[in-house]
Amino acid sequence: MMTTFPAPAKLNLFLHVVGRRPDGYHLLQTVFRFVDYGDSLSFNIRDDGVIRRVNPLPGLDLEQDLTVRAARLLQQETGCRLGADIVLEKRLPMGGGLGGGSSDAATVLLALNRLWNLNLGRQMLQDLGLRLGADVPVFVFGESAFAEGVGEKLQSVVLPPAWYVVLVPSVAVSTAEIFTSRELTRDTKPIKMSDFSTGCGRNDLEPVVCRKYPQVAECLEWLKAFGEARMTGSGACVFAAFSSEGEAHRVFSMKPLRMAGFTAKGMDRHPLYDFVS
Repeated sequence: MMTTFPAPAKLNLFLHVVGRRPDGYHLLQTVFRFVDYGDSLSFNIRDDGVIRRVNPLPGLDLEQDLTVRAARLLQQETGCRLGADIVLEKRLPMGGGLGGGSSDAATVLLALNRLWNLNLGRQMLQDLGLRLGADVPVFVFGESAFAEGVGEKLQSVVLPPAWYVVLVPSVAVSTAEIFTSRELTRDTKPIKMSDFSTGCGRNDLEPVVCRKYPQVAECLEWLKAFGEARMTGSGACVFAAFSSEGEAHRVFSMKPLRMAGFTAKGMDRHPLYDFVS
């Protein structure tokens, strides 16, 4: 019998590139917020140790799939002899900046930690998550967070209630392409967490993405007519915050038919937060 768990999207309320490490990784500052919209994963536990995603998804190779890699990493690190059949229902676009793959991986770690009765703590799961990708730890951390480093140094932050309109341009942005661009600003002055307030900062990747992907620029320009709009992550998705569900729905209902997207409520905690301590 399959058991189903959510894998929510994240938004970067701002994203500053403040430097670069000798190994080429960029040093960032950002605030992550989860929203109540995302993928879902279902699991059937196996006794034979086999791990597989049982539903095909176009453009997502099984061996590169972070859900399978996360399950195998957890299995290898704990010596667990159990396996799992995994069904991944994708709603979040690939190359959208919403953290879909990272969120999926984190949900695998959180869910199988419980279903396999491994009882690993939150920090151990965050450390495993970092080996899969820089955005995975925040989903295990499970709270709105001010992040530094490559995104793995996390401090919880209190954010005001908000609803979001998120537009999804019909392009997949390559994170590597944007971070290696010569046009990218890499010397934004760091801020302190106490300096952060909703609406502050910017996304340093946004100008580069907008020049390379006109669809992103178009969605951003349309949304800016209703307030402060911003790109999340390395794109392509853009968002704006609103004080009420009604206002978010009103704005979303006015979008041109050629634009896709969704509305979602900001969450203070990941829905699986209580799975670990």
